[in-house]
Amino acid sequence: MIRLEHIRIKMTEAIKQSGLTQTELARRLGIGQQTISEYLRGKSMPALDTFANLCAVLDLDANDILCLNDYASKSVSVVNSFNNSSNINFRA
Repeated sequence: MIRLEHIRIKMTEAIKQSGLTQTELARRLGIGQQTISEYLRGKSMPALDTFANLCAVLDLDANDILCLNDYASKSVSVVNSFNNSSNINFRA
């Protein structure tokens, strides 16, 4: 299950690894430096548009930050199971 805490951790790691200061990142996103600080401390999460811009500025894959890549193989196996069962001929 995807949890907000996992997303926050990945987002925080990405921000720290970017090498940008909080001030520079905030300027590029058009938000206050305090807001970046709140993201890093887990006090708040970005709005969807800010999150999209954060991914663009830091050249991040949103699926990775949202932990969706962690579940990609599970959804493939579910789809494959469904596809296999749909090939069975059912007769009444």
